[in-house]
Amino acid sequence: MKQPLIVGLGRAGSGLHLRALRTARDRSPDLWRGPVVAVDPRPGERAPVPDDVTVTPTLDEARALLPPDRAVVHVCTPPDSRPAVLAELCAAGYRDLIVEKPLATGDRERAAVAALRARYGPRLAVVAHWPASGLADRLRALIGSGTLGPLLRVDVTQHKPRFTRSLRPDDGHPSAFDVELPHSLGLVLSLAGPAEATGARLTDLRIGETVRPGLGSAHLELLHANGVRTRIDSDLTAPVRERRVALTFERGTAVAHFAPSDADDHVQLDVDGRREVFRDDALAAFLHRTYTRFATVPAEDPTWDADVALHDDVVRLLDEARRRCATAPAPAGDRYEEAPRVAVR
Repeated sequence: MKQPLIVGLGRAGSGLHLRALRTARDRSPDLWRGPVVAVDPRPGERAPVPDDVTVTPTLDEARALLPPDRAVVHVCTPPDSRPAVLAELCAAGYRDLIVEKPLATGDRERAAVAALRARYGPRLAVVAHWPASGLADRLRALIGSGTLGPLLRVDVTQHKPRFTRSLRPDDGHPSAFDVELPHSLGLVLSLAGPAEATGARLTDLRIGETVRPGLGSAHLELLHANGVRTRIDSDLTAPVRERRVALTFERGTAVAHFAPSDADDHVQLDVDGRREVFRDDALAAFLHRTYTRFATVPAEDPTWDADVALHDDVVRLLDEARRRCATAPAPAGDRYEEAPRVAVR
């Protein structure tokens, strides 16, 4: 059995990963051994740390407690620091890595991660609990069955109020493209296949005289290789949370409501007016599957490369969206780029 090492005890590390690890082990007691070791120079500053977690301020101290051959490392640091953290972990000998989304924040960082993989050969899994969820499995089955005819379009609504975190100077997310869209973009690529960006919009977060560039809302349009069109909208200034994925088929619709937060793991699926509610702890399921793969799938297995390739494509598309918004002339606070003949409604 492997032992978890969490790097970064912010919201993702202390809140989400710790909870999901315990849920996964409740289902399979032999999944991993404890105690959990963590690295954070300022533990408890951003999220409470449970008493049963052994916290160290540096990776060197953590390595003395948990050597690489026994560890699965959860990289839960902000996206802009990810390549440097991965480089330090690989140099220290760690090879089994679970990385919070997104894998990188741009082409340069994406190339740096690729170079690390080529040099050290780690088994790397990017957190992708939406594609790994039971709800996504049902959507894929519905598409594959052909019951409603071919898939025509996907519309994603991914809203939540995120003022406090976005206003922090150490937030680590360059834009609204980096907060929620890595979840939904990975999902739509797994549902509808490869795609190219055809339109993008980015707005600033404004509260009184305070402005955080690019952290208001994000809009992305895609054209998939099979002709399916996708539209993703994420508003980080919305008054309520919503995670909704609507699939339009030739002969019907399906609407999936993902859990809006970790406070409740129930999801909903409505297929042509027939609604079903069921439990779906997607992050716990993802960690269970990933720890099982670390125990059974060797590093040379091609599925590791295939998994990373999907998330690499997510980073590429988000970087393309940022470039479109950065180069397009627009009024202050609203940057938008649209390909010819692509209507945005």
